[in-house]
Amino acid sequence: MAVNRIAFTMYPVADMAKGVAFYRDVLGLTAGSIASDFWTEFEIGGSTFGIGTFEQVGKPGTAQSLSLEVDDMVAFRKKLAEHGVESSEPHETPVCFISVLSDPDGNKLCLHQSKPR
Repeated sequence: MAVNRIAFTMYPVADMAKGVAFYRDVLGLTAGSIASDFWTEFEIGGSTFGIGTFEQVGKPGTAQSLSLEVDDMVAFRKKLAEHGVESSEPHETPVCFISVLSDPDGNKLCLHQSKPR
């Protein structure tokens, strides 16, 4: 008996339609097979990310653990700006670049671009 993968990650949202529009239309996430008034899933590279409006998901605006890998930080930040979404200037580490942004509820998420190895 062992843990073999993360089943899903979830973020709280106050308004499902607004949350779906942000994660699908602005960030470009692919909708998963479950979508309702209180829970919607997105598929990201073989993993599932969900947004929910029920109490167990948490309080909107408090989540801050999601990091999304992007191929081109500059281009992705430009796309966000075209949607009126601000993201921080990328912070460079020895292995990557990281930029922080907020969803419509104030949940924080990171854009992450790995450097070539």
